[in-house]
Amino acid sequence: MAERSRQFLLIGAGAVLGSISTVALLKLYSRWIDNRCGIKSRSLSNDHGIIDGKPSSSQQCHRVEGKSIVGDFLSDEIISEQLTRNIQFFGIESQRKVIKSYVVIIGLGGVGSHAASMLLRSGVGKLLLVDFDQVSLSSLNRHAVATRDDVGTPKALCLKKHFSSIFPECQIDARVQMYDTSAEEEILSGQPDFVLDCIDNIDTKVALLAACVRRGLRVLSATGAGARADPTRIRIADIRESSIDPLSRAHGIEGGISVVFSLEKPKAKLLPFKGPTGEEENPADYQIVPGFRVRIIPVLGAIPAIFGQVMASYAVTELAGLCIQTEPVVNLDIDHYRILHHRLLEHEEAVYGSAAQVLVDAEEVMYIVKELWHGRSARDQSTKEAGRKMWRSVNELMLAEEHESTTVEDIRRMEPEFFTMVTGVLKRAEREFSL
Repeated sequence: MAERSRQFLLIGAGAVLGSISTVALLKLYSRWIDNRCGIKSRSLSNDHGIIDGKPSSSQQCHRVEGKSIVGDFLSDEIISEQLTRNIQFFGIESQRKVIKSYVVIIGLGGVGSHAASMLLRSGVGKLLLVDFDQVSLSSLNRHAVATRDDVGTPKALCLKKHFSSIFPECQIDARVQMYDTSAEEEILSGQPDFVLDCIDNIDTKVALLAACVRRGLRVLSATGAGARADPTRIRIADIRESSIDPLSRAHGIEGGISVVFSLEKPKAKLLPFKGPTGEEENPADYQIVPGFRVRIIPVLGAIPAIFGQVMASYAVTELAGLCIQTEPVVNLDIDHYRILHHRLLEHEEAVYGSAAQVLVDAEEVMYIVKELWHGRSARDQSTKEAGRKMWRSVNELMLAEEHESTTVEDIRRMEPEFFTMVTGVLKRAEREFSL
């Protein structure tokens, strides 16, 4: 085991040329796929397949320090039973972190209502619900809990009413209010553990995100969910990686904020606005609040609901201290990875006279490129044009002599920070695949 670990560390030399160079050195190892079943069995905490939610000390996670905003709910038999599946998943101490958490949700439509509902059902102990709008008949196709009886009711009060019968122990503050810069202190004070941005107005969204960054608050932002139909294209990534989403591009914030977005191009456009006479008119003439849209966006209700569920899952795992590695946005298909694998075989034949020692396949190449290096060279960790940028370089890739001659010790001595970054990535692979 020590020898295999030593060999795995040598992969750091390959990081000089990025992910494809890493592949070249993986010929030293047996196939990772064979180890996966063993890893999964070791990650189970009991016969029911419950995952141990306690991250190792080497993992870099956001931790939630306990706050005295609620009592020990889990000592109550009813509450403990209601949250038993979460407790089995996270572990009792991590679930206590969730219960002691305070989350602010701004925007309570199709996305925000589902996010808030699942956070409540997950046991978050304190929620602030903010929205100035009312439930309408047309919003019932996507709202989490509203009924016809709720039409005309402020969305915030509607959620509070229904939530009180689901998890009455949760402290819920419902505010019929629009977020703007004048409301920043009122809404974002109190040290929330997480802020969910489910606003669909660009200017207001930008103001909220900027305020969260300035205050050092963890925030997850939802981009456009309307006019889309493919749930498999929904992603969570840094805002810099979501350039395909026009609403993300409009944020005006370069990076450092996680967003939920869809890779799918909208299936429909804003419908034309018709006034009382039936003639098409200028929507701006009918705006109650400047900057808010009046025209209708076609919405398949399931998509904003999934956006909200994704946001809730991301937030609650962060609050519990469970690290989730989101799938990177890399625009390559399996044929590209097969070409990379084929080039690796050709290189080994040319340099060593045989490719017999190459013990990786195209799927493992995909893991290295996507999961370890996020589609970028280790030398270029910017997220702009991830994948696409890397693929242009792969088209002209030749493994240089530097790859064959540079040693781990050379990198450690000359570039200690780069060495630390590379070995950190490789240790993650070692943990996940038991190398």
